[in-house]
Amino acid sequence: MPTLIELKDGVCKAAEDAFTHVADDQDIPAGDVIVSLSRFQADGEGLLAEGRRVGVRLQSHEEAEALAYDLPRLAVVALEFPKYRDGRAYTNAYVLSGRLKFKGQVRAVGDVLREQAGFMVRVGFDAFEPADDASANEWQAAIGRYRHVYQRSADGRAPAFAERQS
Repeated sequence: MPTLIELKDGVCKAAEDAFTHVADDQDIPAGDVIVSLSRFQADGEGLLAEGRRVGVRLQSHEEAEALAYDLPRLAVVALEFPKYRDGRAYTNAYVLSGRLKFKGQVRAVGDVLREQAGFMVRVGFDAFEPADDASANEWQAAIGRYRHVYQRSADGRAPAFAERQS
């Protein structure tokens, strides 16, 4: 079973991951890779010059703004959830999809649970590496679980108070 769920045009689908996550102490393999921010800052120019697709994994304490200059050249930004209750990756996703207008994939990695799916989609995530064995159909159901939202976000949905005024 693929460990990646992608959201395209509002539909969740299981997908094969074309990227290899590379730890800082590992040699870089051929093909598309996701590296840490520090590794990207050290080796990113060389990786991009080789013509491969490159992604950067941000830990929860790292800020998306550190990638602002390089975002047009990146294919993926993987935002880490070290624990499901650590919400700093939500802020980074919102900054990437909103203020920085990142056009690549915003991926949730780490302790990623489908109960968070609706909230993740609202702030700009479009790919998920689930921590459990949840299927794409289960993620789809979780995304559509709540009919109303109560605040504005990156997804553009009208909050409940605005619906009442219409």
